[in-house]
Amino acid sequence: MAPNLECRMYEAKYPEVDMAVMIQVKNIADMGAYVSLLEYNNIEGMILFSELSRRRIRSVSSLIKVGRIEPVMVLRVDKEKGYIDLSKRRVSEEDIQACEERYNKSKLVHSIMRHVAETLNIDLEELYIHIGWPLYRKYGHAFEAFKIIVTDPDTVLNTLTREAKEVGPDGQEVTKVVPAVSEEVKDSLVKNIRRRMTPQPLKIRADIEMKCFQFDGVLHIKEAMRRAEAAGNNDCPVKIKLVAPPLYVLTTQTLDKEQGILVLNNAIVSCTESLEQHKGKLVVKEEPRAVSERDDKLLAEHMAQLRQDNEEVSGDEDSEEEEDTGMGEVDVDNGPGITE
Repeated sequence: MAPNLECRMYEAKYPEVDMAVMIQVKNIADMGAYVSLLEYNNIEGMILFSELSRRRIRSVSSLIKVGRIEPVMVLRVDKEKGYIDLSKRRVSEEDIQACEERYNKSKLVHSIMRHVAETLNIDLEELYIHIGWPLYRKYGHAFEAFKIIVTDPDTVLNTLTREAKEVGPDGQEVTKVVPAVSEEVKDSLVKNIRRRMTPQPLKIRADIEMKCFQFDGVLHIKEAMRRAEAAGNNDCPVKIKLVAPPLYVLTTQTLDKEQGILVLNNAIVSCTESLEQHKGKLVVKEEPRAVSERDDKLLAEHMAQLRQDNEEVSGDEDSEEEEDTGMGEVDVDNGPGITE
């Protein structure tokens, strides 16, 4: 038989009153909206129209839409009948922020637990009973335990135990305390946690313009580039790339976003000081910030387009004049550590 992979995220079957929970809107009826409580195995709740907004409602569709996921406040819970009344208008900004943070952590834990259960053909609730919920109780949130497991799994998992009933030599049933986590489950869990939770380096980027119209301006720009790269360190190495004169990008990769931004800001200061000694000028077009793979792809496409445009211009035999780049072009193939 296939394992049951449906289970709530928390030990409690129902949320507490005055607790913010994450819901998804399923359908809109005459009196209100029916929703699923995502953290509680999609049990049903209802938001009355009167609980949508503190202001007069002009359009219900502008306040709530089918499919939308958002935090709401729990007003009433009838565990016998399974009724849960919810409110959107009573949830504060602080509640929303805390709920979203908790839900994102819980969702990651749930995804890892579900994958392990599916891989090992175990009921997901059984895995939660023996591992997930005890970790919630001990660490406040299983996510915090999972962070420790990335580097030190034994400290967390070897302390988990469960009671098991066995028949003794005399034929009597006895209860023993045994490890809650088998080696097979432990290996699978640790492997999945490390794959999903090992921190990935962030790419930090700043966009700058550099110009120097003095004699040997190209050499002064190259020196400024070296000064910028020298501002990096082993944890945050700085690289500088020519996009198209006079535009350059500074980049670094780091696990610590704040440190990466600080290092790039220091690199910009060093670069600026070096240029100003020769009456050059540096302008920051984009402050240091974390960038995504999409940003990198867009930059690469932009640089490729510029290269193509330049090739078309240089190959135009009808052109009698060469465009003056204003000392902006730098031969970045030469010089240590400077990349094109």
